[in-house]
Amino acid sequence: MSIEKKNTSKASLGMMLIAIGIVYGDIGTSPMYVMKSILEGNGGIGASSRELIIGSLSLVIWTITLLTTIKHVLIMMKADNHGEGGIFALYSLVKKYGKWLIVPAMIGGATMLADGVLTPAVTVTTAIEGLRSIPAMDTFLGKGQTVVLIITLTIIAALFAVQRAGTSKIGKAFGPVMLVWFSFLGGVGVVYMLRDLSVLQALNPLWAIRILTSPYNKAGFMILGSVFLSATGAEALYSDMGHVGRANIYASWPFVKLCLILNYAGQSAWLIRNLGNPALATIEDMNPFFQMLPAMLRPFAVIIGAAAAIIASQALITGSYTLVSEAISLDLMPHMQIRYPAETKGQLYIPVVNSVLWICCTLVVLYFRTSARMEAAYGLSITITMLTTTVLLMVYMDKVWGKKLGAWLMALLFGAIELVFFLSSLTKFTHGGYVVIIIAALIFLVMLIWQRGTRVEQSQRVTLPIREYIDELDDLRRDESFPLCADNVVFITNSTDPEQLDRDLLYSILDKESKRAKTYWFLNVRTCDEPYQMDYTVENYGTDFVFYVQFHLGYKIDPMINVYFRQVVTDLMELGELPEQNKKHSIYGPSKVGTFKFCMIHKTLPTNNTLSTVDNAMVSAKYAIRRALGDRLKWYGFENAAVIIERVPLFLPRRTGNTLQRMMPDTKK
Repeated sequence: MSIEKKNTSKASLGMMLIAIGIVYGDIGTSPMYVMKSILEGNGGIGASSRELIIGSLSLVIWTITLLTTIKHVLIMMKADNHGEGGIFALYSLVKKYGKWLIVPAMIGGATMLADGVLTPAVTVTTAIEGLRSIPAMDTFLGKGQTVVLIITLTIIAALFAVQRAGTSKIGKAFGPVMLVWFSFLGGVGVVYMLRDLSVLQALNPLWAIRILTSPYNKAGFMILGSVFLSATGAEALYSDMGHVGRANIYASWPFVKLCLILNYAGQSAWLIRNLGNPALATIEDMNPFFQMLPAMLRPFAVIIGAAAAIIASQALITGSYTLVSEAISLDLMPHMQIRYPAETKGQLYIPVVNSVLWICCTLVVLYFRTSARMEAAYGLSITITMLTTTVLLMVYMDKVWGKKLGAWLMALLFGAIELVFFLSSLTKFTHGGYVVIIIAALIFLVMLIWQRGTRVEQSQRVTLPIREYIDELDDLRRDESFPLCADNVVFITNSTDPEQLDRDLLYSILDKESKRAKTYWFLNVRTCDEPYQMDYTVENYGTDFVFYVQFHLGYKIDPMINVYFRQVVTDLMELGELPEQNKKHSIYGPSKVGTFKFCMIHKTLPTNNTLSTVDNAMVSAKYAIRRALGDRLKWYGFENAAVIIERVPLFLPRRTGNTLQRMMPDTKK
């Protein structure tokens, strides 16, 4: 979730509360389904044993410790990009060390977005199913799942519907609600743990190792697929670092981790004490998290659990907006419309992403129907995300920190752990995991097509030295036989070299439809590795009527080029580099700044081209995606401006080499 960037170099109680509210939502809802999933994988409570429960608890404790505390908190959070975290932030730091690094970055980004589809579905459904632990509500819900689905889908629909209005005010309540939630987890856990302190044996990692091959564990190594659910959300600690600051995560994580482990220990103690309870063995989809609570406390647990699930879902949704925005800035996705619904800096709303997430999440709920089936599919995509971050982190430690040995040791340790989790989670593929993998694969395919298509476009670019055309542009602007197109004609250019501009731009001005103007502008937007960089450079070619402006914007900066460009025009006028244009007629009175027309060049693919079959397919697919999802006008902020859209071929069709012959008409007819 995006919040205003503040000075978060030091921990403060206020920012720690915000961190608790927006960083730990996903990992904080795991106690509602981890032990339930482990039991189901071993045949239920009736087929379980004390050894299985303590061994499983040990696996959970050490999974959280190794993957979350050591890897993400102690190591990855030091690999920050000017205080920012996340897989694309890490990629920005290492991309110069190898072109191949774009692949793990795209795979990791795709699987994280796929997780944004499944998390709201599984967390909200699990919380609503908790109503069944209350006899009166169980009667109301009935034997089927229809009522549960209606409530779940209503909550999810409302959650996605409020995104367009902004969630900054709602976000202020996240911290206190999650503080109550974690305190509740820890408090309940302590109460039940004290009734059987033998569960503390799980702190010994030997229990975790032994249970993997123990006959008491009927799932074998596949139990890790359920155990891994306790670490889903660990990547949020790194991704949200820029929102709340490293120091505040360092200060708040020990409290969160303690509450989580206490609750898992409390559930384990309760399970051990009820191993011989035949009544529990008959309960379908028995969830120890809700079942162990006194009847009077269950309604509160369901309500606060549902609130925590909604908050976790909200964090994933807004995180998806940020992830897509960064992918767009890195030219891995089409330019979609981005809105800024609140006064909070950086809070994004991307309508297309919101709609796609909502539709996919709804379909997931309708397809799986129960949280048990969703849990069977959950976690597989995140194991892939963690493996890709390990690859990028290894390169960072090696090339940036200069710790080659440490990089390889880290990669071997965590790569081995995550690979084991990945292999164990592969059993989920046939039980529904294929759904989230298909979603991730489709997202990756969009990124791959966009990246490859852009590379092909760049290979076909033809540039011209702009200085050779200055005199011709000067003649055109003075030639009153042509109508004035606008005082300022503005082009967006992909050229990062002010001396060489795309041929299509000059062809549009001079040949296609001569565009007479007082001033010609060529704007280029360069995405920088520093997340919050904001500056620009200007080349005027020794004139006061041709300007090349390059904006240097960090990948976290909103690309509101219309706003930034107005500032550039004002700056140049104040410096005397741009003459006043003296606009006389306006409802606001005379103005020093004249009229503007923005010209957007859209490439098309000629039917007769020399591209290979693969490249032709990639470019065609890119243009199809652009038509379906892209909106460059709105992305640049030009949707309300006077815009000329011109379509030009990616390259000139090849000549056939044939010559037409003129035939004389038949005069005898």
